[in-house]
Amino acid sequence: MGIMHRAKALALLSLLLGFSLTSVASAITTISQGYLTKDQLPLGSLVSLQKNSSDHVDIATIDNVNSLLGVVIDPGTSLLSVSTSKDAQVQVATSGVVQALVSDINGKVNDGDNITASPISGVGMRATVNTKVIGVAQDSLTGTTGSKQTYKDKSGKEHTALIGTVPVLVNVSSFFKQPEKTIIPQTLQNVANSLAGKSVKPVPIIISGAIFLITLIVVSSIIYSMIRSSIISVGRNPMSQSAVYRDLVQMSALVMGILTVATLAIYLILKDF
Repeated sequence: MGIMHRAKALALLSLLLGFSLTSVASAITTISQGYLTKDQLPLGSLVSLQKNSSDHVDIATIDNVNSLLGVVIDPGTSLLSVSTSKDAQVQVATSGVVQALVSDINGKVNDGDNITASPISGVGMRATVNTKVIGVAQDSLTGTTGSKQTYKDKSGKEHTALIGTVPVLVNVSSFFKQPEKTIIPQTLQNVANSLAGKSVKPVPIIISGAIFLITLIVVSSIIYSMIRSSIISVGRNPMSQSAVYRDLVQMSALVMGILTVATLAIYLILKDF
């Protein structure tokens, strides 16, 4: 009897777990809407809302990424859809998990990567910079889920990329790249980037910081010695003021020269390395 009770309990538990998982899966409802378009849009294509329009879409590229809207789907796969009676419309999923076209143009697409528009019309890629994204990949793009295809960039040069479909949790939002963790404080990194006009690596910043500290120590020592010697000279011989002033001017010129050379060295290190 004990075995029979355990078997019934396990069966009931399995039934409850199955019901729970089904409820969670169905909670991610695919919501779609019909939009007008002039483009030929394959299923899985990323689309953007047409400028100054609320019911027309264009195929998505990096040029209209800020207007990303959703993914083209089969109307029959949407649990909740809104359509019009107009012709030449496509069903665009704006929520839920759907199959979307992606590529490895910006690196391999893995589960959890944010997907944005790519140079290939309608095909997404992994987001690596601040941009608008269509959603989050729920699986990885591999050779079994995609195939190698060639495409041309704006200059006409041909490239090869792996293109295929992966499930994407559609949720249009803005993606912000997290700054890389380094030993350099973010404020100092921002200052270095502003001076160089580009992103500077940690090593040049460290070298520049060392030059700055050495220069600061040398200049501080010179200024201290200059002031101290001037006070002593005037105290011993008040008539030597003109000579003291002359020495101050010379030492000040030396300090300015050291600061100029150090500043130039720091700028060149940050810019060229």
